[in-house]
Order: sequence, then C-alpha cells, then structure tokens
Amino acid sequence: MPSTVTIVAPERNALHQRLDMLDAGVVDRDARVRALDRFFTMPSGREKPGRFWRVDFEKIVPDAEAVASAGAQIDVETNDGAVVLCNLATAVREHPQLLARAFGTTAVAETKFGALTKALLTDGVFAYIPADHACDEPIAIRYHAAAGAAVFPWIVVLAERGARATVVERLTADAGAFVCGAVEIVSAENADVTYAALQHADDDARVIFSRAARPGRDARIAWALADIGAQLAAQDVRISIEEPGADAHLATVFFPRAAQHVDFIGTLEHRAGEATSETIVKSAARDRGQARFLGNIRIAPHAQGSDARLRDDALLLSPNAHIDSVPALEIGANDVKAYHGATVGALDADQIFYMESRGIERDAAERMIALGFFEPAIEHFPTSALRDDLRAALAAKLS
Repeated sequence: MPSTVTIVAPERNALHQRLDMLDAGVVDRDARVRALDRFFTMPSGREKPGRFWRVDFEKIVPDAEAVASAGAQIDVETNDGAVVLCNLATAVREHPQLLARAFGTTAVAETKFGALTKALLTDGVFAYIPADHACDEPIAIRYHAAAGAAVFPWIVVLAERGARATVVERLTADAGAFVCGAVEIVSAENADVTYAALQHADDDARVIFSRAARPGRDARIAWALADIGAQLAAQDVRISIEEPGADAHLATVFFPRAAQHVDFIGTLEHRAGEATSETIVKSAARDRGQARFLGNIRIAPHAQGSDARLRDDALLLSPNAHIDSVPALEIGANDVKAYHGATVGALDADQIFYMESRGIERDAAERMIALGFFEPAIEHFPTSALRDDLRAALAAKLS
C-alpha cells in the first residue's frame, strides 16, 4: 500500500521533561522547547487519508537517557589545515560567530522533523571553508548509530566567497536505531559546494533527514543523495535561491525492497532571477517496497530569467512494488524556463529480448538494465569510490 510518514507522539510534558537531560551548550533549553512545540503544531506535509505510516514515538525514544546518551559515533576527516572541521560543541566554544552565520538560518527550521532534531539535538559537525580556498580532497563525515539508539545529529557547512569544497557523508545504523538528522549548507558569493550522502543503515533502522541549502550570488550548490538501507527512510530537501546567478542541483537515488519504505521530498525555491536548478531522481522498488517522491519547483513573481528542470524516473521490479511520483511546478513569473517530467514503469521488454538474443541470461540482462537505469543520477556523485560503493549496493539489492 502506498504510504507516507507521520508520528504518533507522547504527551508534550513528557518530552519537555526529557529536554532537561540534554546539554544546553549547543541549543539552550528555551530554544529546544520552542522547537519541540513547533514539531507538535506543524503539519508534516506527508499525510494522505488511507496512505500513511505510523511511527510510534515512544518506541523510538523510550526514555530521556536514550536520547541524552546519543548512542552514536561521528568520525570526521580532512587533511586540509585551512578548513575548520569540528563537532558542534567545539564550534560553540571556539567559533561561535562563524557558527551563528549558518546554524538554524536555512529552511531546515521550516520542516517538522528539522524542529524535532533541534529540540533533541545532542551534537553534530561544523565545517567551515575560508574565502577563495579550494579543498583538494573531500571532507569526510562518517556517522554510525548503535542498535536501539535514538540520535539527532546536526551538520552545518559554511563556505565563504569563492570557496570550493566537497563533503561526503556516510551513514550506517544498527537494527532498531532511529536517526533524525539535519544538514545545512550556506555559501557566499561564487562558492561551489557539493554535498553527497550515502545512507546504508540496517533494514530494521529508521532514518529521517531534513536538509537545506542557501547559495549566494553566482554560487553553486549540489546535493547527491542515496538511500539504500533502513526500514523507513525519509528525506526533506530544500534549496532556497535568494541571489541571482546561483546554480542548484539535486540528484537522488533510492531503492526500497522487501518491506522497506522511502519518502523523499525535494523543493527548489527560486526567489531570485537569472538562476538555474536541476533535479534528477532515479528510483526503483522491488518485492513489497514502497516509495514516494514529491518534487516541487517554485518560481516567485520577481524571479524572472529562472531556468528550472526536474526529471523523475521510477522503475517497478515486482508486481507488489509501488512508487508514487508527484512532480509539481508553481510559476509566478512570465519570463522563465521550467520543465518537469516523470515516468513510472517496468523494465523494457524489448531491451531484455535484445540482450537475450545476444546470449545473455534473462536475470543478468535485467540486472544490467536496472543498473544502467540509475547511471544518470550516479554520475552526479562526486568521487569514484562513492560511485563504486553505490553501484555495488544497488547490485546487491538486485541479486
């Protein structure tokens, strides 16, 4: 059955009491309370009668101690001495002015689960790239959530004028873990930031992320995101173009199988003119896998000269698999280029027949065609190692 995501939450007072267990160094208690209240009052934007998932919040966060102890390991790595790379607690102590320019300043604050992450945040990562500095190697972030843990990480990337950087996030989680995270990217004029994430959690974990980016004038920001694991994987990704000349990209790959569920929302907001955006989605579902993609392109009345494109292709590999594809355009300006297209279907029988006629067995032919289907999105992932790992993970799901 097609499905989206909602949460069954306990009493507000019970969660408010849990906030006392959390460190006030990154987010003080008053800010946590306000964020938690927003979580309770904001609609999720995902409900549809008869088509929803229920996540029992009491089972996700059994008590305050489970949240406060985090149950997660974050490893960060860069060989670049010019880059500031540290956890959020260190950033609050040593780089408070830099952190304040980005933390909580993007559309993450407008999302329901972003509010939940802020309310229960324990720690995260801060990456700062100085002006006109180009990182030769990717900034690496590896995040692992232990079995049964409920963790709420927050990652902040701030790139100054003319900076160039690639960030690669790899997330794993053991059975029963719940990860509710947030990522913010803020870039100044002429900066270029690519952020790639590969989620490969245990099939009994649940992973929800809110991600938002705000590029500066003539800046480029690119997301490349893949959801491979987790029983439930949900992402809400937003890019807000507020300066002319910006270039925004979103490429995503997801593949639910067995009883997995993926819910992906991607929103490109053109609030300034003479800017470009591109969204590429490649998804597949197998067995009883369920997924939904909701893609939004919004062009404000004053954003003349915008060029926005969205392409969403979904592949159904089993009779009981289901993917909802819902692209949408909201155009308020009259001098723009805007395009969206979506396809949902099975493997091409003619392609299979052609490969069989060349001596390739049917199962092998189907795997080759399916892997090739993902390539237009995979090529947007910034490193060969990441692309190879993603291909291997997809091949394993097709075996």
